[in-house]
Amino acid sequence: QVQLVESGGGLVQAGGSLRLSCAAITRFNIMGWYRQAPGKQRQLVAQITSGGSRNYAGSVKGRFTISRDNDKNTVYLQMNSLKADDTAVYYCNAGEGTYWGPQAYWGRGTQVTVSS
Repeated sequence: QVQLVESGGGLVQAGGSLRLSCAAITRFNIMGWYRQAPGKQRQLVAQITSGGSRNYAGSVKGRFTISRDNDKNTVYLQMNSLKADDTAVYYCNAGEGTYWGPQAYWGRGTQVTVSS
């Protein structure tokens, strides 16, 4: 069974930072993060391949950094300069795909709340 477990969410003031982690039970070619705010569609935040290629949403470029540790099957999202608009449930996403986009497996999500 595939399992993705997120951690690191919480409450932070605007301008602050937060680091999310997602641990997988196995290695995936693509791992990343999506987020969903109330009343909005789930949207891409960032993705990374096992080789280190990265794909960012325009709204987070320059502020968020995605990375991974292949030995630990873990992906990270360093979030800096947080804004109120970043408030959402953040979902880890992973799979064996070769194209950017939603992958097959999802975590249960972790809440990130940014106070303005």
